[in-house]
Parts: sequence; structure tokens; C-alpha cells
Amino acid sequence: MNPLFISLEDIPKFTALNASTDKDKFLQFVVVAQDIHVQSILGSNLFEKISADIVAGTLSGDYLALVNNHIKKILIHKSMVEYLPFAAYSIANSGVYKKNSENAQTVDKEEIDYLVEKERDISEHYVQRFVKYMCKYGELFPEYDNNTEEDMRPNKQAFTSGWVLDYRTEEDRLKYDNLEL
Repeated sequence: MNPLFISLEDIPKFTALNASTDKDKFLQFVVVAQDIHVQSILGSNLFEKISADIVAGTLSGDYLALVNNHIKKILIHKSMVEYLPFAAYSIANSGVYKKNSENAQTVDKEEIDYLVEKERDISEHYVQRFVKYMCKYGELFPEYDNNTEEDMRPNKQAFTSGWVLDYRTEEDRLKYDNLEL
């Protein structure tokens, strides 16, 4: 298993998750968010470089700054996106149970969906900042762009949902589309 890029204390510290929540209840969602979302944003090579440096205790310099300033924020909120739909449930040998408290009122699916979307919006904001940062400083991280065919290449799109409004004029689109990169 890859090392976590955040500590489990980061999630209640930087989100609405109650600090008394059992960390074992959301650990699996952090792992899922890191494996699915963060790895797809970083690509295999940069993901593996950061993982190896964390395990070796050598994460430093630009890589440490990248983790602290960008990756952690993305992972914290992507973890909440994964956790929230399951937060009210327990799965045991005898079935699936919905938790209920004497002095609390359970929320409906629409409210959970709203919370998930808020966390998704926050995470996408941080992804957008990461993508802009990598466009400007990507040369500091050679692993970001040198993935081979069997590797996962970084997804350089900042948003995963919603509308895209192209405000460019036809002339601007033609100029941009004909650029040689």
C-alpha cells in the first residue's frame, strides 16, 4: 500500500468532519481518493516519486512544497467527496445499517448530495490551482510529463463536472487551435 500523502488528523482539521469521528471509518476513503483522484492528477511517475520519498523520509524541497501547498488540499477534499455518501452507514456481517443518534436528526439524500458537491467544488478549485502551478513550474518536476504508455498520465483538466463556456471569439479559437505546440 502506498503511504498516505496526508495525516488522518488533517481531514477533521480542515473540513467540517467532527474530530471525534473514528479515523478507521474514513481511512479507506482517503486511500480511494489518493489512488483514484490524486494519482490521476499527478500521473504515475510523480505519484510514485512522492510515495517513495515519503517512505524513505526524504520528501523535501519543491516536492515537499508541492505536497503541502497543493496535493494535501486536493486529497483532503476529495476524501470527503468519497466519504460523505457512506458516513451514515455501517456495514457488518448481518447487513447494512444506518446510524441514528437520539439527539440528532438524519439528513436526506439531497442534503448529502449538496455537501458532496460543496466538497467537490472546493477540491476542483485546488485542482485548478495545481494545474496552473504545474503549467508555470512543471519543469521542477520532470516526473510529471515523462510517463510511458503503461503509466497513468496526469489529467491536466481542472474540472470534472459542470458547464464549460467558451468565451473566445471565432478568430481567437482559430488562432489557438492552429498553434503548433
